[in-house]
Amino acid sequence: MKTIAKIASLAMACMLALPFGANAQKEAGIVAHRGFWNCEEAGYAKNSVAALREAQEAGFWGSEFDVNMTSDGVLIVYHDSDVEGKKIEKHPYSEFKDYKIKNGETIPTIDQYLEQGKKYPETMLVYEMKPHSCAEVEDRFVELTIQKLEEHGLLCPERVMFISFSLHMCEVLAQKLPEFTVQYLGSDHNPDELAAKKINGIDFNYNTFYLHKKWYKMARRNDMSVNAWTVNKEMDMKNMFKMGVDQLTTDNPLEARELLKKMNYVELR
Repeated sequence: MKTIAKIASLAMACMLALPFGANAQKEAGIVAHRGFWNCEEAGYAKNSVAALREAQEAGFWGSEFDVNMTSDGVLIVYHDSDVEGKKIEKHPYSEFKDYKIKNGETIPTIDQYLEQGKKYPETMLVYEMKPHSCAEVEDRFVELTIQKLEEHGLLCPERVMFISFSLHMCEVLAQKLPEFTVQYLGSDHNPDELAAKKINGIDFNYNTFYLHKKWYKMARRNDMSVNAWTVNKEMDMKNMFKMGVDQLTTDNPLEARELLKKMNYVELR
């Protein structure tokens, strides 16, 4: 019991030590994590075309989705690196094309996903590029991504932003598309280090901000955009909003919307 109390005390101390202040911005955008999947209309299917559609129709600032590349260069919207034990990167698309996700859709290709994405110009497409085995494969992934966005008329920083745990891909994107927002997802590099690599955004797990209390201000000094993931509890949402994040990524976007209203903050659309 003493250990639990000590942990709770430390967590509260971290919260209180966050860089809250009267000058923090009182507005934020809500990003639906893997789309607005947590509803009947989407069939509770993460990364589905239906989940993207529901996020768009609900008017959230952005909708996040995960992209992997098959061995024959097909980009598919799927979170894990493998499907039923088959490594996506090591197998051709033909081995995944008939696999059904929770709502009965097949795994969307990036073409199918972007066709829905372009129907709502006001919804930011938060494109997560999943890490792959080596820099050569990741470079191909970046090139195919740029090609597909061009084909769908979406190679535009007002329509798409990039996030990734791959530092290499963030660096390549920052070099090739400097006008786009590129947010690094990992917690192994601080904002100064990332800014030195021309990466202009961070998307840290919310616990990272509790552990590294100076990193938010460090990011702001570098004119970086700031996102937090995946924030599902009201207390953590409130702390991130008070801290001043630009975006908050959550599986519970409706709850985040209601909290912004209670706090008299502006929900960016």
